[in-house]
Amino acid sequence: MNPEKQLLLEFEHRPGFEAEDFMPAPCNREALAWLERRPAWPAPVLLLYGPEGCGKSHLARIFAARTGALRLDVACLPDDLPEAAGSFVLDPADPVRDELALLRFYNRLKEQRAYALLTARRPVAAWDIRLPDLASRLRAAPAVAISAPDDTLLAALLVKLFADRQVAASQALIGYLARHMERSFAAARRIVEQLDQMSLQQGRPPTVALARRLLEPVPENEP
Repeated sequence: MNPEKQLLLEFEHRPGFEAEDFMPAPCNREALAWLERRPAWPAPVLLLYGPEGCGKSHLARIFAARTGALRLDVACLPDDLPEAAGSFVLDPADPVRDELALLRFYNRLKEQRAYALLTARRPVAAWDIRLPDLASRLRAAPAVAISAPDDTLLAALLVKLFADRQVAASQALIGYLARHMERSFAAARRIVEQLDQMSLQQGRPPTVALARRLLEPVPENEP
């Protein structure tokens, strides 16, 4: 076997989605506060939106665990809601497959004094909804955005993502990544995955030098 090429084994890594795994920060503080307000929401639904990987599904899991909410698929909403269930989760709620079914779902929530948490990447105003009654109801409902991570959250997220893969990242590596990477949740997940793969191929933990190769590649025409 070529010693320069390590056998790459795919071990399953399981991200933590428990309440204690969630990292509160200024970018998600308002979302957390709104989840705590239920059942005092001013409408039957709350829309939680933000970019890929920002923690919407994590919050939806926490909400479901705390309230006993049933998770439903927006593509096949039931005709009748179980009266014993007071909360529901649609994660994600967009794109809407059947606008009339979602409108009936909203109306049944109101009739039964039930609640639903909806997640999406975009605010309702950006959804492709043609049914006026549905659009007006959803736009009148409270909506909370999760914004880009700050420095502290980004560093903590990187540490967690490496830990989910059983990788102990050095403070130097975390600091370098936080200073040089794109400031987004999706980029953090992508970079950690790529560094994990590169380090497995080399048979050693990820380093700043390896991260520099990933984030600052040398142009092909440069010696």
